[in-house]
Amino acid sequence: MTGFEYLAALLLSTAGMLVIDFRYRLFFFRDWLSASVVTALGLVFFLVWDAFGIAMGIFFRGPSEPATGIVLAPEMPLEEPVFLVFLSLCTMVLYTGAVRLLEWRRARRGDGAVADAGGAL
Repeated sequence: MTGFEYLAALLLSTAGMLVIDFRYRLFFFRDWLSASVVTALGLVFFLVWDAFGIAMGIFFRGPSEPATGIVLAPEMPLEEPVFLVFLSLCTMVLYTGAVRLLEWRRARRGDGAVADAGGAL
């Protein structure tokens, strides 16, 4: 093991979510500025959450061969912020995709509700 497997998996998974985002224009490819702000706020929120968890002794970094071993702060591995960005991106792509699908289904059923499906599914 090289110690970069986990980071590579996170980056590959993030790329996969961005491909889905690109295809359906759900988050970054719909409004990059708003998506950047939401992702940054999510990252900051979860980093503060992690800092409290580390300070309280709840979160700690155990030994892990697939991880790089690079730490940004005590008990904060390099992979953590990358994971938190992926978590925010994944959540928002799933959320906006679900909203789009529900709007599309509502419009297709003819409920009389105004729906902006934002493109064909």
